[in-house]
Amino acid sequence: MVRAGLRQARPRLDSAAPTFAALGDPQRLRMLVRLSREGPQSITSLAAGVEISHQAVSKHLRTLERARLVSSARSGRERIWTLERNGFTGLQSFLAEISGQWDRALETLRRMVEED
Repeated sequence: MVRAGLRQARPRLDSAAPTFAALGDPQRLRMLVRLSREGPQSITSLAAGVEISHQAVSKHLRTLERARLVSSARSGRERIWTLERNGFTGLQSFLAEISGQWDRALETLRRMVEED
């Protein structure tokens, strides 16, 4: 039962994998938390207080952008980065689907154990 559900989720899993990979780095997670708490920011602002270069911050932001977790817009000579909440909505529904599959599998297992 779980295997069939996971096979059905495979295309969604493939599309979600880059997002989970982007979330797998502590520096990127810190940037997302800052954007969530403090709102849109420039690379200069995001690099303040961290021990990585502006170039590294830029690289992390591009990874988050490819995962559709942030977006940017030009403001003068700077790019202002913004959290994309819709990227997280897709993750939330994907995780809810997987959680539901596990709940159903565990309920099936519970019934089988109780029958014996």
